[in-house]
Amino acid sequence: MNIQKYRHPVLFYGLATAIPWVLWFTAAILSHQTPVQPWHGTVGGILMVLGLFSPMVIAFYFMLSDPELKHDLFHRVFRFTAAKPVYLVITLLLMPGSILMAQAISLFFGYSTSQFAFADSLSFTYSLFPAWFMLLLAPLIEEMAWHSYGTDTLRARFSLFTTSVLFGLFWALWHFPLSFIKDYYHSNLVETGWLYSMNFYFSLVPFVLIMNWLYYKTGRNIVVAIVFHITAGVFNEIFATHPFSKLIQTVLLIGLAMFLLIRDRDFFFRKDYGEWDTHNNNTLKVQETVQ
Repeated sequence: MNIQKYRHPVLFYGLATAIPWVLWFTAAILSHQTPVQPWHGTVGGILMVLGLFSPMVIAFYFMLSDPELKHDLFHRVFRFTAAKPVYLVITLLLMPGSILMAQAISLFFGYSTSQFAFADSLSFTYSLFPAWFMLLLAPLIEEMAWHSYGTDTLRARFSLFTTSVLFGLFWALWHFPLSFIKDYYHSNLVETGWLYSMNFYFSLVPFVLIMNWLYYKTGRNIVVAIVFHITAGVFNEIFATHPFSKLIQTVLLIGLAMFLLIRDRDFFFRKDYGEWDTHNNNTLKVQETVQ
């Protein structure tokens, strides 16, 4: 697959930012209206869902009109032969392991063992669907945009390190309007204090570096990115985790990301794109040089 076919980064990211922002800021305004009308929550919820789906629709618009990109999408969703078991294990266990380790470390700072208990409820509400449903739906829909088109359109032009940093900054910006929607996760996070709120945004860069490392190590498998994203959200919600432990988790992720950058320096910093594919236990490396 010629990754140069992913050729519209500015248009994709421009639309994927502008459309959700308009919808989500409108939902934010509705969420703070007084007196509250029954339709406020419903309309606001619809706007939030439309904003969530819009980057995926944009990505599919670019891909489905091109037979080669359409074939590549199908290949990356349903084919796992390029994914070594070790990367699948990391995908499943890294995020739950990191939050449990962070909670264990927090005990040395005087925080309670009650963090290891399951939370009584999720830290946010949603007007149309149960919050747990959105916890599963949002990563699925997002990654069908970010790792079907968005990541590769950057990787076609930059090194994996630059791609990941740029996307991490974009992703932080993309989430910004959600901080103004009453009772939603990002809004509730702001109320915990600026340090814990900023931690969410800072954590995105090491998270994206690790996720993209897994994504390209498994032959650009989109399901790997979806599962990794879901485990991050679920396991940061199901425990009664203190926000301080999430700070520690960010430090752990930064440490792991730095280790990977040093250990796999060429993989992250070369500009040419290397695609690994496996057939009959033989590894084929195809180099496609960026012009």
